[in-house]
Amino acid sequence: MTSPKPAVIANPWGQLRQFTDARIALGRTGASLPTQPQLAFQLAHAQARDAVHQALDVPQLLQDMAAAGLAEPCVLHSEAADRLEYLQRPDLGRRLDAPSRERLKALPPGRGEGRDIAIVIADGLSSLAVAQNAVPLLVALQRLLAGDVRVAPPVVVEQGRVAIGDEIGELLGARLVLLLIGERPGLSSPDSMGAYLTWAPRVGLTDASRNCISNIRPAGLPWDEAAAKVHYLLTEMRARQLSGVGLKDETVVAAVGKGPQRGNFLLGQL
Repeated sequence: MTSPKPAVIANPWGQLRQFTDARIALGRTGASLPTQPQLAFQLAHAQARDAVHQALDVPQLLQDMAAAGLAEPCVLHSEAADRLEYLQRPDLGRRLDAPSRERLKALPPGRGEGRDIAIVIADGLSSLAVAQNAVPLLVALQRLLAGDVRVAPPVVVEQGRVAIGDEIGELLGARLVLLLIGERPGLSSPDSMGAYLTWAPRVGLTDASRNCISNIRPAGLPWDEAAAKVHYLLTEMRARQLSGVGLKDETVVAAVGKGPQRGNFLLGQL
């Protein structure tokens, strides 16, 4: 008598799953996914949706920044009135609303003028990413900045998109802007934050003028390594007075002196 076939047929590549969060080698039941991977997919999809729709807890973020010894930020808002309008009208998330522009203009002289860096934190498409990663990254970056780097007090923007950093940097008169923003959630990364850096920020710039460091989170690019990359790009921007397609990431990051060095594979380094 032959033994019955198992309900779930395992995938021979299953051992590769230990190296990635990607949904590979899930096995099958007939022509369908097994129950456990299907339920895990539905959970991940719900987490990604929650990350997009959840509003940023600004008071908690300000409290976390204060506890970390970071400067008190100025809280602003984009032209998108609420989360629904933000998701339906990306253009409104790229500009400040009128009260926010007036608030920046009314700041005491010298808050940003003549500063090397304006730091902007925006909720983006994942407030979870900002809540979990913005403060640790800024703390790690603060340890790397030399005394000759003049940093403007940070700005927090609700319902903001990437380009809103250009307007803020221009209004503050900063030489460059560093924008931290929640990235569009993936099905295995609802907490991924991006860092965008732009030299000579001004309204109307395109993505070609920016450098991006993506997937900043404990399960992706760790905070110390991300801070080292940000510091490298900031240094090069100040030296070359440019950003975007004209400036490549040629870092060999050692996680601030910890662990083996890892080269940029695009440059053929080991």
